[in-house]
Amino acid sequence: MLYREEREIMCEVVKAMFDRDLTNAAGGNLSERMNKEHFIMTPTLMAQQKLCKLEAEDILVVDKDLNVIEGTGKVTREINMHMAIFEVSEDVRTVIHAHPKESMVFACLGIEIEHLCENTVKLGKVETLPFVPATTPELAAMVKKYMEKRKDELSKHPVAALLNKHGIILADKNGLKSAYDVLERIEYEAYVNIQAKLLRLAEYVNINDNRKLNYNLEE
Repeated sequence: MLYREEREIMCEVVKAMFDRDLTNAAGGNLSERMNKEHFIMTPTLMAQQKLCKLEAEDILVVDKDLNVIEGTGKVTREINMHMAIFEVSEDVRTVIHAHPKESMVFACLGIEIEHLCENTVKLGKVETLPFVPATTPELAAMVKKYMEKRKDELSKHPVAALLNKHGIILADKNGLKSAYDVLERIEYEAYVNIQAKLLRLAEYVNINDNRKLNYNLEE
């Protein structure tokens, strides 16, 4: 089997995402660049049909022309969005698209997630892109254009954006577990944002602080 270890790790990450409400039965998909010719990717309907309980054999190996080399599943319709991001920069190794529970609130309202926690500051903006229907070539083109705008950042740190009414997309120069870490950090940041906004509305506490803080951007 090609890339057995990497495909097993992808199965592990997918299950953790589903179990921790980082995606839902409506979908989500993961991909990773193996080399200049091959990519591995989760199959379509991985959540709806299998509740994200995948075996290594389910993970697809595809070439740059989207031909399936190995794997028992079928290619997701959102593969075009993943490949569009890989085309932006060779630094991108991993792409995750998901429907995280707390972050979906911001995606559906079309607003940016404010950095209140130290461990997301290094990501830069986590904003919501304009609405474009899911799985369409137009969505892939919009995401590609956004990643091109932040191309210099892709070589330094992960880049993430919310998809209006849809979910989240993130690109990472490292492996799947690193990208999963980023997804979880953003989801916790979304949770903190929601609770902080409720406290602000209740006038319970004012967390605005204009002091210049020295964040640890390497953490």
